[in-house]
Amino acid sequence: MPRTTRSAVGPRQLHPGAWWLWALGLGAAASRTTNPLLLLLIIAVAGYVVAARRGDAPWSRSYGAFLKLGLVVLGIRLVFAVLLGSPVPGTHVLVTLPQLPLPVWAQGVRIGGRVTLEGLLFALYDGLKLATLLICVGAANALASPARLLRALPGALYEAGVAAVVAMTFAPNLVADVQRLRAARRLRGRTDRGVKALLSVGLPVLEGALERSVSLAAAMDTRGFGRTADVPPRIARTTAALTLAGLLGVCSAAYGLLTADGAGWALPLLLLGLASATGGLLLGSRHTVRTRYRPDPWALREWLVAFSGITVAGLTVWLSGLDPAAFTPTVVPPAAPRLPVLPALAVLIGLLPAVAAPTPPRRSS
Repeated sequence: MPRTTRSAVGPRQLHPGAWWLWALGLGAAASRTTNPLLLLLIIAVAGYVVAARRGDAPWSRSYGAFLKLGLVVLGIRLVFAVLLGSPVPGTHVLVTLPQLPLPVWAQGVRIGGRVTLEGLLFALYDGLKLATLLICVGAANALASPARLLRALPGALYEAGVAAVVAMTFAPNLVADVQRLRAARRLRGRTDRGVKALLSVGLPVLEGALERSVSLAAAMDTRGFGRTADVPPRIARTTAALTLAGLLGVCSAAYGLLTADGAGWALPLLLLGLASATGGLLLGSRHTVRTRYRPDPWALREWLVAFSGITVAGLTVWLSGLDPAAFTPTVVPPAAPRLPVLPALAVLIGLLPAVAAPTPPRRSS
C-alpha cells in the first residue's frame, strides 16, 4: 500500500524545520550588522512573512509577544547606557546626570555622569541587533508548529524534545487562557484591568495549565511513551559522546563564524561538529522504538523556504567582508547610516516564503 501523505488527507503544511532554517538564516544576517536600516529591513521581512503565512493556532500568536520583548530589550539597553555609561568615548554631551561616588575596587564602573550622543547611538544599534534576533526566533515560533517539530526530531533527541515542546507551548496557551478569561469578565460587566482582576484571573489560568499538563501526561502514557529498546552500554556511551561533542563543536563554530577572527578555524570545526552530531543521532535513532504516523514530507516548498534563509545568511556574511563599513556605521563621529543596495537586496530574498510556502489551514469557526 503506498504511503499516504499529508497533502492527500488535509491541507498542506510546511515542514517546521524549513521555517526554523529560514528564521535562523535571518538571525545570522542580523548578527553580522549594526546598521539600523538593515536591521529594520530584516524585521520588516520577518513580519511580512509571518503576516502572510501565520495560522490561527494558539502558538501562532506568540509573534506579538516577541515584538514586545524586543522593545523591552531595546529600552533596557538604552537605560543602562544612560545610567551606567557607554564604552564608546563621545564629545557630544546631551545631559550630565549626578554621578554616584563608588569605592576604589569599583574603578571602571560609574553610575550617572555624562550622557553622550555617541554612547546612545552605540547602545541603540547594539540593542536593536539583539531585538532583531529575538524577533527572528519569534517568527519561527509563530510559523512552525511545536508538536510537528517534535515529530521531526531524531529518535535520540525525542525525550529532550518533549520537554522543549511542552515549555514552548505552555506560554502561548497561557496567553490564550488569559485572553479568554479577560473576555469573559468583560462580558459579565467586570473590569479586566488592575491588580484585583489579575489575581482573579490568575487562579483559573494556573488551574487550566495544570489540567493540560495532566492530560498531556495521560495521553503520553496511553500511547506508550517512554518505551526504550535494549541498547548495549557501549553503544549508548558512544552515541552520547558523539552527539555531545558534535553539538559543542557546532556551537563553538557558530560563535567563531560570527566574529572576524574565527573565520579560519570555525568552518572546519563546523564540518567536524556536524559530522559527529549526525553520526551520534543516526546511531541513537537506530535503537529507538518510536514510530511516526503520517510524517511531514520535505518537498520543493521546503527547499525553497530553507534556501531563502540560508542564502540571506550566506550573502550577508560574504558582503560584510567586502564592505564592513556598510554593515557597521560609525558612531564616532556620529554619522547618518546608509542603506547598502546589495545587502538590502540579499535580505529581500527572505520574502520568498511569503509566496513559496503554502497557505496555512484555518480552523472552521
